[in-house]
Amino acid sequence: MRFPKNYHFYILFILLLSVTQAVIARVAYQYRAPDGSIVFTGEQLELPFQLVKKMTLNWGDVKARKIEKQIVEPKEPDVAAKSKNQPKFATIVDAKAKKYKLIPELLHAVIEAESAYDPDAVSHAGAVGLMQLMPATAKRFGVTDRTSPTQSIEGGAHYLRVLLDYFDNDLTLAIASYNAGEGAVIKYGRKIPPYRETQNYVVKVKKFLRRNLKKSQAQSITSNVKQADRQGS
Repeated sequence: MRFPKNYHFYILFILLLSVTQAVIARVAYQYRAPDGSIVFTGEQLELPFQLVKKMTLNWGDVKARKIEKQIVEPKEPDVAAKSKNQPKFATIVDAKAKKYKLIPELLHAVIEAESAYDPDAVSHAGAVGLMQLMPATAKRFGVTDRTSPTQSIEGGAHYLRVLLDYFDNDLTLAIASYNAGEGAVIKYGRKIPPYRETQNYVVKVKKFLRRNLKKSQAQSITSNVKQADRQGS
């Protein structure tokens, strides 16, 4: 059997191509979010996100390239910017809290837990903005730009109001639903779902809320004392 001239170069090329394809191949995951949104990620997510499909995206696959473009590129919150951003967004928080009959301290607690006041934060699951809205939730509440602080707080506050009304003002269930979706809370008998992420989330938000209320109370007392001093002078 005669081999073509320079056949070893052809074999080397094929081997290199195979290795390259193996290296470029990427594992991706398709999930369904609590609000029904479909998200593609490069890493595994915990419940309440439901795994739809695990897939390998191979080099040269047209369908794989389309999916690749949809994979979430997370951006961790800029925690250091919290001290600057919190007072900057306070006016919006107060206005939306008043509109939806919420206490501002609750909105602040959710924003801090969700994004640390970074409007450009993007989670590994594809939630975006101050109140980390998923695409279906944003659409549900008329949010067209999830990075807009005003729109994000508007959508998040509206959602919290809906959840509080639905669960008879049970704050714990409303907070759990904001993370896991109201369907999950109903599924588990109107209790916090047994998801580690959701359980930790409820603890975190309530911790921030207690701190915010304590701070507001202290500020109110200080303000009243100063007012009394002025009236007495």
